[in-house]
This record gives sequence, structure tokens and C-alpha cells, in this order.
Amino acid sequence: MKAVVYTKYGPPDVLQLKEVEKPTPKNNEVLVKVHAASLNAADLDFLRGKFINRLGWGLLKPKKKILGSDMAGRIEVVGRNVKEFQPGDEIFVDLFECGFGAFAEYVCVPENTLSLKPASMTFEEAATLPQAALVALQGLRDKKQILPGQKVLINGAGGGMGTFAVQIAKSFGAEVTGVDSTRKLDMVRSIGADHVIDYTQVDFTKSGQRYDLILDVAAHHSIFDYKRALSPKGIYDLVGGSMGAILQVVFLGPLISILGSKKMGIVMWKPNKKEDMVFITELLEAGKVVPVIDRLYPLSEVAEALRYLEEGHHQGKIVITLDHS
Repeated sequence: MKAVVYTKYGPPDVLQLKEVEKPTPKNNEVLVKVHAASLNAADLDFLRGKFINRLGWGLLKPKKKILGSDMAGRIEVVGRNVKEFQPGDEIFVDLFECGFGAFAEYVCVPENTLSLKPASMTFEEAATLPQAALVALQGLRDKKQILPGQKVLINGAGGGMGTFAVQIAKSFGAEVTGVDSTRKLDMVRSIGADHVIDYTQVDFTKSGQRYDLILDVAAHHSIFDYKRALSPKGIYDLVGGSMGAILQVVFLGPLISILGSKKMGIVMWKPNKKEDMVFITELLEAGKVVPVIDRLYPLSEVAEALRYLEEGHHQGKIVITLDHS
């Protein structure tokens, strides 16, 4: 089978399209023919070998050779202990906890991570969901039930996760403000944001506006800047951003939360949580959430797709498609 592999950390140029051995599923696994996969920031982090990622991935070189976590495809073979799925089932899954592997024609996946793809959804649409939509949902809902009328700000609203967060927050009845660059604001409005802020022109942490919940996909401010932008009982949930901002939230967030009424922390993401996957697909089938897909690339152009992701200009998700004809 064909797969995009890498044997050393570095820029997208280290990736190579190669012929590799087709995997065989273990007793509790299924073999999936991959039809589509979508890119996440984690793919870049593990590709370039950020220090924290190397701790479990290989200090000097990657232990796993194939990246890609979010994917959708069709089951081809099931292991002898698999009970709930059969060949021909169309599924989607986040492979992050399984060691990645979606940038390939086939991948083996544990049964307990799988979700059935609704027939109304394309493989490309389903591939955008597993990580981006789930993290957005859990970040908005799990620490405190999001309520109608709450003022919610999504920082990084125009990216893959942000576009889901805006729509999910609106589905709960929140008043949503989306923050991103100038070129993304029209799109952010089009998916339901009540207000938009161009971060190149306005620093929302200094605007005087207060928010009940801030979901931060692109943290670059001081934790004290974010604290200032929260309402008296507001919640700040960090998903991603600069290492400096992340470390501040890790070490100072718990202290701020204990000493005051504002809560600040990192989203403790639960991959492939079944009830959350069902909730997300129900939102899509009801038309309350629509995946935003910026570009489609073939498997042979994964490196180019990752370069585009790294530029930060994408609006919504970037998807890899596989032609099995």
C-alpha cells in the first residue's frame, strides 16, 4: 500500500510517499481502507519533533512513521474478537491515542475507538470531525454547562477547530464572538458568529468587554490578559497556542482558579468519547453544524497540505482524499 512516511523530525520536506506493507489487524482491531483524512496542528508538532512530543514518540527519531489522526473510511477486515462492526461499515475515528497512521491507504484501528459514519455525510466531511469537533465540544461544555445567552469568545475562530467551536456554541444558544485575522472574518460571520474581532487591529483582552467563557485555540497573550477579559465567574479554556502561554496556564491557572471566582485551565480532551461523537453527528444531521473545508489534497501532496496548514491562512479544515479506483 502507499503511505506518507518520515524517518526523522523536520519540515514537511522530510515526508516521502512510499510503498509499505499493508497492516494486518489484531484480534480486537479492524483494517480500514482510508477514504479521507484531515490535518491537525498535532501533525505538525509530531512532524517537527517538539520536545514535549518527543518524550513518548522518540527522542532522536520518530517511533511511528506515518502521521495523520482524523480519518474516515470503510472497514475491509475485522479481527476475530470484533463484535460491533463488520466489513463494509463506514466509520470515522481519531487515531491520536492509537499512534496516528491516517496518511496511508490502509490502517488498523481498535474496535473501541470507532464510530459509524452517517450515510448522509461524505467521507471528507466525516474526516474533519473526530478531533477538532470533539475538542471544541468538550472545551465549551464539560467544565460548566454552556447556557443560552452567555457571552462566549472563540480565539482562533477561523481555523479547523474554531469553526466547529463557533457553530457548537451557537447551537447552545450562546452569543458568540469570533477572533481571527482579517481574511477569515467574513467566513466566521457566515457560520453564525454574532460578533467578529480582527486580532490584527484590536486586542480583545484590552477592549473592556467581558466574556463568560473563552475557548482559546491560538493563545499568545499573558494569562493575566485573559483573566481581565473574563466576567466575574468566567471560565478560560486553553486548547493550543504558544508554549509560553501554555506553560502559564499549566502553572498559574490552578492558582488563579483556587484564589478567585474565575476558572482558568487546559481542556482535558477525551478522544473518541462515544456519546460526544453521537452528539456531534446529530448536530450535523440537524444542520446546526456544517464542516468548513478549505482545500482538498491527494495523498501524494500531504507535505504541501502541511505547509499550507503551517502558514495559518486556512479557513476551516484541510482534507486529504484517497482515490482507490
